[in-house]
Amino acid sequence: MSSEQPLLTSIDTETAYDPTEKVNVILTDDDPANFNEYGTNTPPFSWRKLWLFTGPGFLMSIAFLDPGNLEGDLQAGAIAGYSLLWLLLWATAIGLLVQLLSARLGVVTGRHLAELCREEYPNWAGKLLWVMTEVALIGADIQEVIGSAIALKILTLGFLPLWAGVIITALDCFIFLFLENYGVRKLEALFAVLIAVMAISFAWMFGETKPNAKELLVGLVVPKLSSKTIQQAVGVVGCIIMPHNVFLHSALVQSREIDPQKTGRVREALKYYSIESAIALAISFIINLFVTTVFAKAFFGTAIADTIGLGNAGQYLEEKFGGGVVPILYIWAVGLLAAGQSSTITGTYAGQFIMGGFLDLRLKKWLRALITRSCAIIPTLIVALIFDSSEDTLDALNEWLNVLQSVQIPFALIPLLCLVAKDDLMGVFKIGPVLKTISWLVAALVIAINGYLLQQFLAEEVSGVALTCTVVIFTAAYVAFVVYLIWRSITVSTFGFLKPRSEVL
Repeated sequence: MSSEQPLLTSIDTETAYDPTEKVNVILTDDDPANFNEYGTNTPPFSWRKLWLFTGPGFLMSIAFLDPGNLEGDLQAGAIAGYSLLWLLLWATAIGLLVQLLSARLGVVTGRHLAELCREEYPNWAGKLLWVMTEVALIGADIQEVIGSAIALKILTLGFLPLWAGVIITALDCFIFLFLENYGVRKLEALFAVLIAVMAISFAWMFGETKPNAKELLVGLVVPKLSSKTIQQAVGVVGCIIMPHNVFLHSALVQSREIDPQKTGRVREALKYYSIESAIALAISFIINLFVTTVFAKAFFGTAIADTIGLGNAGQYLEEKFGGGVVPILYIWAVGLLAAGQSSTITGTYAGQFIMGGFLDLRLKKWLRALITRSCAIIPTLIVALIFDSSEDTLDALNEWLNVLQSVQIPFALIPLLCLVAKDDLMGVFKIGPVLKTISWLVAALVIAINGYLLQQFLAEEVSGVALTCTVVIFTAAYVAFVVYLIWRSITVSTFGFLKPRSEVL
C-alpha cells in the first residue's frame, strides 16, 4: 500500500460518516430553524425534505426481510395457517418502536450505539458487548449468505453447489464498496431496487396461489394462539428484532447533515425518520404477509407442513401449483436471492460500524468492510461445505442460529433503553416516563419470549452430563451479565464524556 493511500483515516476518532459523505437536507438558508441562535423552531413539513431523509429506514427494514425471516414466515404459514398474522403485525410494530429509539439516539447525540456503549460501560463490559454483537452478526450472516446460495443453486438448476454460491455472495462486499464511493444515495437506491424485486416476486406468488381473503383478515385482527403453534409464534417475534440492526440504524441516520445543537433541526429529522421508517416497515410487513399467506394456503394441514424449509419450499410450491407462465419455483428463488443479497450487504455495513465503534478503529472503511466480511464468510463457507448435501441438517443449523440471535437481543436492547433515557445525554429528547415504561415492557416481553425459545430448544437438544454442565455454566454467566446491564441502567445516571444537553443549548 502506497503512502498516498494510508490504512488509517486522518480523523482522530471513529465516525459513522465523514462530513463530505453526508447528504445535505437544508434546502434554503432562510429556513425557520435558522432564525435564532439555537434553532429552536421546527421547519414546516416538506415532501422534498421527506425524500431527502428517505433511505436509512429502508436499509434498516432489510433485516425484517432476510432469509431467516422468510423461513420463519413460511413455517408459520405452513404449520399455523393464517392464525399468526396478528402476531406478525404486532411484532413489526414492536420492531418499529425499537428502531425509532435507535434512530433517536443517533440523531440527538450525533454518535451511534456502538460508540456510546464504548464510552458508557467499563472496558471489560464494552469488549464483552462487542464480542456478543459480533457473534450475533456472524450468525445472522451465515443465514443470509446460505439463503443466497440456496437461491443460486435453484436458479442454476442445481449446478452451483452451496459453497460456490457462498463465494459468489461474498462478492457483494465489493459491490457495497464500489457504490459507497459514489455516495450514500447510490447505495440506498440499490436497496430500493432489491426491496422492489422482493415485493414483486412475493406479490406474484400471492397472486398465483390466491390465499383466502376472509381468513387473512380474520388472522390479522383476531388474536389466536394454541399449544401446537407456540414455537412458530416465538419464531415470528424472535426473527423481527435483530441485534446488529439496532446498532446499524443509529449509525445510518447520521448520513444526513444535521446540527444536533439546534433542537428544531433535531425535531425535524426525528419527524422525517419516523415517517420513512414506518413506511419502510409497512412495506416489509406486507412482503412478510405475502410469504406467510402463500404457504398457509398451500400447505396448512398437510402432511409435509413440518418439513418445509428454504431449500425445498420452491419445489413444493412447484409441485402444488404447477409451472405457469413463469415457474413459481424461480419466482421464489429470485425473491430469496434479493433477500439474501440485500441482507448480506447491510450486514457488511453494520459490521464496520460495530467494529469501528466498539474498538474506536480509525481504519479506512474498505479495510473494515473487508475484515468484517472475512469474519462472516469463512464460517459460512465451512457450514456450506459440511451441510451441502443435507437439507435436514441445514434446517437444524438454522434453528441453532435463530437461538443464537435470540440470546443476543438483550445486549442491544438494554444498552439502547439505558442511553435514550439519560438526561445528560439526550436532554429534552430523552424518552418520557410513559414511553420508557412501554419500552421496558416490550424489552421484557421480547427477552422472555426468546428465553422461552432457548429453554425449549435446550430441553430438546441438550443431553449428557458434560454438555448439560457446560450449558448451565454459560447460562449462569449469561444471566449474570444481563442482570448487570439492567442494574447499571438503573443506578448509573451520568455520562462523563458529554456535557448535559441543557448546557449546550
